Amino acid sequence: MYLFQSFVCSRICFFSLLLFFGTILSSCQGVPVSGRQQMMLISPQQEVQMGETAYKDILKKATLSKNTANIEMIRRVGQRIAAAANQPDYRWEFNLIEEKSPNAFALPGGKVAFHTGILPFTKDETGIAVVMGHEVAHALARHGAERMSTGMLTEMVSSGAATVLSGGDAKKIDSLKQAFALGSNLGIMLPFGRRHESEADKIGLHLMAKAGYDPRAAITFWQRMSQGGGGKPPEFLSTHPNDETRIHQIESWLPEVFPIYQQNKR
Repeated sequence: MYLFQSFVCSRICFFSLLLFFGTILSSCQGVPVSGRQQMMLISPQQEVQMGETAYKDILKKATLSKNTANIEMIRRVGQRIAAAANQPDYRWEFNLIEEKSPNAFALPGGKVAFHTGILPFTKDETGIAVVMGHEVAHALARHGAERMSTGMLTEMVSSGAATVLSGGDAKKIDSLKQAFALGSNLGIMLPFGRRHESEADKIGLHLMAKAGYDPRAAITFWQRMSQGGGGKPPEFLSTHPNDETRIHQIESWLPEVFPIYQQNKR
C-alpha cells in the first residue's frame, strides 16, 4: 500500500509539473531593451490591479509632502519619463512622501512615489530622472510579477520534490521544504533580484536619455549613494548589485545610450 501511494504521489507530481511547465512555455515574454525572455504566471491586468490597490494603501498611511517646488519637479520629470516609456494604458501618478529613508518606487500601472529622503542624493532634476527612470523601468519590465511567478514556481517544485523525496513523511517534508527554501533564496531569488536591478538600471538609462536627460548623471548619483554610509551585506547575500558593480555596468552602457540623449536633449 505504501509503495502504491508513493507511486501515485510521484506520478501526480510529475504530471502537475508537466502541466505547470506547459503553462510557463505559453506565458513567456520579452523584456524591453534587454530582450531577455521572462516567465509570467500573472496577467498584466492582475498586476495593474494589485499595483493600484497597494499604491492606495500606501498613500492612505503616508504623509504627503507639501513642498510645491519639489512636487512639481518630481511630476515634471515623471511626465517626461512617462512619455519616453510610451505606455498609453498606464494611469500615471507621481507623489512625494515625507519619509527620511532614501527610497523611491514604481508600482504596476504607473504609480510612482519618491521619499523626501532621496532628494539630498538626487540633488537636481537630472538626478531625479536617474531614479525615476530606474523605478519606472521595474514597472515596464514587470519585475514584480516575474518575482511572484518565480516564487510560485519555486514553491511548487520544492513542495513536489520534498513530497517525493520524503516518502510521504510529514516531518521530512517540512525539513526538506525549509532546506529547499534556503537554497532557492541564495541560488535563485537573490541573483534574480540583482539581475532585475541591473536590468532596471539599463532600461532606466534609455528612458532618461529619450526624455532628454544626460545619462552620465547616473554615475555621480550612485557615487553619492555609495558614500551615503551604512553597512551593506556582501553582494551574494543582497538583492542589489554592490555600488562598484553598478557603476561599472553603467559606464559600460553609456556609449550605447549617450547618442540617444544627444538626439533628444533640450
